[in-house]
Amino acid sequence: MTEKKSKLANAGINTQLAHNGFTPKDYHGFINPPVVHASTVLFDNARGMETRAQPYTYATRGTPTTDALCEAIDELEGSAGTILVPSGLAAVTVPMLAFLSAGDHALVVDSVYQPTRHFCDTMLKRLGVTVEYYDPAIGAGLAALMKPNTRLVHTESPGSNTFEMQDIKAISDVAHRHGAVVTMDNTWATPLYFKPLEHGVDISIHAATKYPSGHSDILMGTVSANAQHWEQLKQANITLGICGSPDDSYQILRGLRTMNLRLERHQESALHIARWLEQREDVSRVLQPALPSFPGHDLWKRDFTGASGIFSFILKVDSPDQFRAKAHAFLDALSLFGLGWSWGGYSSLAVHVGLSDRTITKVPEDGPVLRLQIGLEDTKDLIADLGVGFDAAGSI
Repeated sequence: MTEKKSKLANAGINTQLAHNGFTPKDYHGFINPPVVHASTVLFDNARGMETRAQPYTYATRGTPTTDALCEAIDELEGSAGTILVPSGLAAVTVPMLAFLSAGDHALVVDSVYQPTRHFCDTMLKRLGVTVEYYDPAIGAGLAALMKPNTRLVHTESPGSNTFEMQDIKAISDVAHRHGAVVTMDNTWATPLYFKPLEHGVDISIHAATKYPSGHSDILMGTVSANAQHWEQLKQANITLGICGSPDDSYQILRGLRTMNLRLERHQESALHIARWLEQREDVSRVLQPALPSFPGHDLWKRDFTGASGIFSFILKVDSPDQFRAKAHAFLDALSLFGLGWSWGGYSSLAVHVGLSDRTITKVPEDGPVLRLQIGLEDTKDLIADLGVGFDAAGSI
């Protein structure tokens, strides 16, 4: 461990984020690493080229800019190595391709990100991998689903859109007893509020598009592995030829510097609005793990150190045939909340989520599920905007 890393090991998270991933002395004293644009890297001689006897050989295998970001992520995750990929979805699919082969069986949580399910049901199926979905509340009961050819267990906690919590440690213990790799999409919490590798996960996945970026202008994913699985992940990534760009890496690295400060604001505002929603008679339920009323709250409280700015609520309706009309009326009346996909940026967003892809998890029947991304605006303004939405929904 370098002297700098040794000093940062016990530092506060804001200090770590301000100093991880760069060494100014390596860049002539400049506080930020340079953005290295390159494909070709030159060698001093033919022998060195033949043996790749230098740190950088071709830009798909890393540059000083991408390495700075990977180092910063490794320090947050406690991982042996990190790869950068062009999107959050790629961050899920690359490790699946790295650790699954034809004839294998994979277990994937039923509350998974919908594009992940689409990849499993199309690409993995075509490649001869059998995918089985499981209840996010299964915990150690996962043992009943394990097969001799189960090679990978994919987790996501909280789950997409409805935020079911998983007992990650119990699931990881079962998977490892049967020789399976455990992957986790930890985008909601980031490594600031949950560190997957400390709870038994082998591969930690993040859509850096979200909170690491923070400004809704970058697409990127990070995949971090423990020592046991790092080499296989790295070689698969090299084989697939997937890499992150230097400009995007620089932007994500810059976003990391303020991520904790932004997350604190997202969390504070989201909980304030979630509690306000709980008191409304036109809200059936609020799906936010940090609320004591949420079924998975005890797991969240046990394992997580914070909550991010995205959650859902169920709009109360009189009958199922009102689901779409009331949801659309609510959303169309909003002005501060934008109608758009993704989250983690500075502006608030709202979306009527579709849950028709679920096969095991019970879909809420008491009303349409509306997902909110709470941005950095003043909560009084956001609450006023939501109030307009409720008035519009109430007129249907």
